Amino acid sequence: MGSENQFPLEIEDVEPGLTKTLLEYFTGEMTGFVRVGPKKYFFPQKYKQEAAKIYNMPVRPTDVYVTSYPRSGTTWTQELVWMIANDLDYETSNAIPLTERYPFLEFSICVHPENKKKFIEENSHSKENLELLEAVCQPGTDLLAATTSPRFIKSHMPLSLLPPTLLDTAKMVYVARDPRDVVVSFYHLNRLMRTQGYTGDFKTYWNFFIKDLHHWTPFFEHLKEAWEQRDHPNMLFLFYEELSKDLPTSVRRVAKFFDKQYTDEEIDRLCDHLSIDNFKNNKSVNYDVMKLLGILIPGEQAFIRKGKAGGWRDYFDEEMTEQGEKWIADNLRDTDLRFPHMNL
Repeated sequence: MGSENQFPLEIEDVEPGLTKTLLEYFTGEMTGFVRVGPKKYFFPQKYKQEAAKIYNMPVRPTDVYVTSYPRSGTTWTQELVWMIANDLDYETSNAIPLTERYPFLEFSICVHPENKKKFIEENSHSKENLELLEAVCQPGTDLLAATTSPRFIKSHMPLSLLPPTLLDTAKMVYVARDPRDVVVSFYHLNRLMRTQGYTGDFKTYWNFFIKDLHHWTPFFEHLKEAWEQRDHPNMLFLFYEELSKDLPTSVRRVAKFFDKQYTDEEIDRLCDHLSIDNFKNNKSVNYDVMKLLGILIPGEQAFIRKGKAGGWRDYFDEEMTEQGEKWIADNLRDTDLRFPHMNL
């Protein structure tokens, strides 16, 4: 075997009884799930096919990675980073959807072969749709190998499952958010994304999430890996709550990270472009391609939801609120990671 097939961590199948329960709730997955490495990162079975390819993917010095646990403000951060790094090129930003500007490294692991067949059938009326579908569903490593530099790459992978040379070679911006807001946003998306197809209620979803039985969990291990590298010169660690509270300051931090200088007027214009109201109505960032292909059900909401911090309070009952506080406190005990707005 060549080194491109090497993957240093153990991948184990989730036990059959638990798999059966999970498959009843997540109808977009039909085979099962795996846990990866000592931290037990949780993925659909298809991860087995991609693990070594992602881990051994060649990294280019001009690459820019935007990473996060899902629904942490990833899309917002992607647009902010792209605009800063590309000299505020509004014309290209408006013309080319974010999904095309940022290949999603591991999305293909979420597309079960049976679902892909369904999507192909449903889009068979349009050659253009079929080509788009193929691009969206193909392994990100293949798509990125054919992408010219500089590449902008979106991933929800924790650092330990990405190429080990990444941070010493390329730049990464990581964004973190209060997990209670994350879980509310991810719950809504999981109901609309047919690749997940979640059928249960919010409380059940929350319990899967805090028991690390959901894609890309465990949440805190994910954050801690990036937090430990926050002082690396190629890593910029952002909090969603800081972006929400004081966008201009965060924009300046990103500009400094990319060695860019912009006037106050330019920063004001960019903040307006990124304001949640403008962002929600921006077709370029709202994942319209996923709706077009039928992967995202056009539901009661856009891909960009309310974007507010603290919205979890509308969803949590007293028991969940207590559970959440204890879960967060337990997981922050061995780290100096603190969310800027939390007094725990």
